[in-house]
Amino acid sequence: MKLARAVLAFMAAATLGGCAADIAKTPPGAPPAPPYVYKLAPDDHLRINVYGEPNLSAEYIVNTNGDISFPMVGAFHVQGMTVNDVATQLTQALKTHYYKTVNLAVDLLAPRPIYVLGEVTKSGQYPYQSGMTALGAIATAGGFTYRANEKTVMIRHPGAAAEEREPLTADLPVQPGDTIRVRERNF
Repeated sequence: MKLARAVLAFMAAATLGGCAADIAKTPPGAPPAPPYVYKLAPDDHLRINVYGEPNLSAEYIVNTNGDISFPMVGAFHVQGMTVNDVATQLTQALKTHYYKTVNLAVDLLAPRPIYVLGEVTKSGQYPYQSGMTALGAIATAGGFTYRANEKTVMIRHPGAAAEEREPLTADLPVQPGDTIRVRERNF
């Protein structure tokens, strides 16, 4: 039975011009994907407010090593953390060495940009906006050219080894740091 389903999925994918993995991504009746949790990475801009300590309150940019340079703590690794994780661990670091009580807040000022290239009117780097979709990113880049393949798009996520071909739907999400490439259609 499983073999028959796999063969049918493969045949359907070949007919549609995709691959079996594309069809099997979300089986019917499967729970929806978990919501996206923003993890910090290089080029993110943070605002850290330490209440009662104006000399420590400032804007910080995550460097290429995934660190921020925080006074009294030094290089503080934040890559892969959420802003809540940074607040918790930075509070702990300050309590351990310098303060009895610390109240601080961490805010994400500017997430990593996205990159849109290929068959769009204006290829380039664009600011990421929460809830952005691939169609929204393409619209931000001026829309499709007359040669564009409007059915699929290539997306490369930060840290991924290769691009992934995705069907271009109205709800295809884009994440910060993604590179979206619109291919030329076959004439």
